[in-house]
Amino acid sequence: MRTQLTSAALLLLASSVLFAHPGHGELGFAAGASHPVHGLDHLLAMVAVGLLGVRCASGPQANRHALWQVPAVFMGSMMVGGLLAVAGLPLPAAEWGIALSVLVFGVLVALGTAPRTWVACVVAGCFALMHGHAHVAEMEGSSLAAYMGGFLLTTAVLHAGGISGGWMLAKSLSQTPIRLAGGGVALASGALFYGLIAG
Repeated sequence: MRTQLTSAALLLLASSVLFAHPGHGELGFAAGASHPVHGLDHLLAMVAVGLLGVRCASGPQANRHALWQVPAVFMGSMMVGGLLAVAGLPLPAAEWGIALSVLVFGVLVALGTAPRTWVACVVAGCFALMHGHAHVAEMEGSSLAAYMGGFLLTTAVLHAGGISGGWMLAKSLSQTPIRLAGGGVALASGALFYGLIAG
């Protein structure tokens, strides 16, 4: 599994380099790579997606493929959301949807019984549209392909962090610490909603 994750990260890095347009330098890639970690909403959601994959892989259904399926669906759908932004198609209340994604991902991770993989994939895919749309909508003066390559790479790293941390906890202890982490993510969404209301 570790080899597969490493290979996936290298593949994403290589694709990011290929996406970069000559003459634009690293501005687009660097901006895209840093964007997901600038906001607590994106950061929490992407780590939670990794934890959600672990829950589906180690729960009653024990679908090991969920470790990569849930994050892969999220990343694929995030790309689609970014392309919707490029096409000028709006996603109404996307910021509220992103905050809601943090709450929902946290709750799914915290549930006593892990959700089925297909449910986790559908939920992750729907919310990822909003994350991708927001990433690209906030892009300024960057090469689109390099920018998307950057935020996809960072997203993969955050997913991998959630997967590796969650998997170690599940194997060495139990599902309880992961569920508590999910509860923490869900509670943290309250700060996001407060910010939206106060803003």
